[in-house]
Amino acid sequence: MTDADRDHISWLSTKEAAERLGVTLRSLYRFIDEGGLAAYKFGRVIRLKETDVDDFIESSRIVPGSLEHLYPEVKGPTRVVHGGGNGNGNHVHQERLAAEG
Repeated sequence: MTDADRDHISWLSTKEAAERLGVTLRSLYRFIDEGGLAAYKFGRVIRLKETDVDDFIESSRIVPGSLEHLYPEVKGPTRVVHGGGNGNGNHVHQERLAAEG
């Protein structure tokens, strides 16, 4: 890599950055305002370095096993139900039993 290549910066508009991230402009501005994503203002224009957007993508990777809070534990008696899904019988889920009374 030459010094000229190292000094070249690829800039993205906010629209391009939002599309690259797959988020709305509002979400992009929130990432910038909260300090998670660096952006630069030139007059009235906001630009982002392509490398900063790529780094933000990598830093946002979900660590396996960190989403347990999205799967609350089923309370009360449960039973395992097999079947459904693609018809191969390997689909398993827990089903809460109705209270008997």
